[in-house]
Amino acid sequence: MKKMAAGLIAAALVTGLAGCGSSDKDNETSQTTTKTETESSAPTTDSTAKTEETAEKTKLTLWFYFEGKERFDKIKALTDGYTAKNPNVEIEPVFIPFADFKKKLSVGLAASDLPDIVVIDNPDTAAYAAMGLFADITDKVNAWADKDQFFPGPWSSTILDGKQYAIPLGSNNLALFYNEKMLSDAGVKPPTTWDELRTTAKALTKDGVTGIGIAAPANEEGTFQFLPWLLSAGATFDNVGGAEGAKAYDFLGNLVKDGSMSKDVINWTQADVMKQFASGKIAMMINGPWQLPELATNAPDLKYGIALVPKDQQYSSVLGGENLGIVNGKHVDEAVDFAMYVESPEVLKGFAQGFGYFPARKDVAADPYWADNEQLKVFADNMNYAQPRGPHPKWPEISNALSEALDKSLLGSGTAADNAAEAQAKIDKILGK
Repeated sequence: MKKMAAGLIAAALVTGLAGCGSSDKDNETSQTTTKTETESSAPTTDSTAKTEETAEKTKLTLWFYFEGKERFDKIKALTDGYTAKNPNVEIEPVFIPFADFKKKLSVGLAASDLPDIVVIDNPDTAAYAAMGLFADITDKVNAWADKDQFFPGPWSSTILDGKQYAIPLGSNNLALFYNEKMLSDAGVKPPTTWDELRTTAKALTKDGVTGIGIAAPANEEGTFQFLPWLLSAGATFDNVGGAEGAKAYDFLGNLVKDGSMSKDVINWTQADVMKQFASGKIAMMINGPWQLPELATNAPDLKYGIALVPKDQQYSSVLGGENLGIVNGKHVDEAVDFAMYVESPEVLKGFAQGFGYFPARKDVAADPYWADNEQLKVFADNMNYAQPRGPHPKWPEISNALSEALDKSLLGSGTAADNAAEAQAKIDKILGK
């Protein structure tokens, strides 16, 4: 494993990815006694009881990168909830900043200094599985009755070469947000196809407002926003050089040529796009459900609707979210059991609601909380179309090739066909073709 990690560590360091939380273990142990202690008639001192219990507990560590005390507390509620049902297992949640996450994983892999469970961005699951970080849990999951409840997209992001290495934690995807008043004033309806979108965006572009905005930086965020268009045209992440891939690049490039989308999108993050939409500078945007609370804060009076991303050949969206990766170590059984606990309907429902996730399980997503909310319902429906990024062990390199070609197309540098062909050549080289 060390040799494999050393060979791939350089690539992992190029692509960025959780403060540490502590629990009052003395207080926890003072409130709990083991079965042996309870049944024994011999007196036991309080300090001895603590020592015996600590020795009997199996201790695991979980790494994650979600910022803020509120999110730390929600993760800790999961680990504490599991310990309440499994008193002999204690799981410590440890926050590592996103920017340091991949580096720490790669260094830990080379040094055999790793946690037992990792919350990992779903497209990175395959890359670290290929490095040997994650355990093959295929047999354990195959015996799990709940496995058939998961949406295909999140589920496939946990698999590499037919073997399973993780269990989905939670998901999100992308949809079309639109300013209801601007569309009404222009006499247009929310677009459902690419042709309708191009016409609608042009009609909405006036008086300092552009019709639509996306996030298109030359990185993973840009690829994330580009994939719905690529997939809808009938291309795939590793087959972009044909007419379908060129059509996707050309369509977005034409929005810029029309003046319906600003060239500045190559510098916009998804948060930037949300701010442009909230301030009324763009009439439509592609974005995700995590922006709903941000819009409520930044533009509480804004009336907007949400629809599926307009389609070419078929509706499509891209899968965001995280998986619970099971590290190949001493505590695989306990780690898998914890992941299955988290994804049980009774636990997942409350966690997903509080965390702003969409459940990766179809039965939980059918709950009225998601199914009956007009805004959330679009994203829930989108889970039927959302496809994972990859999965592929060299996804970060593939992603760079896709987003670089997108920026060239938006800036009018080369034809869309040439840019698609160039991206394909880079991807073929990455894949060793």
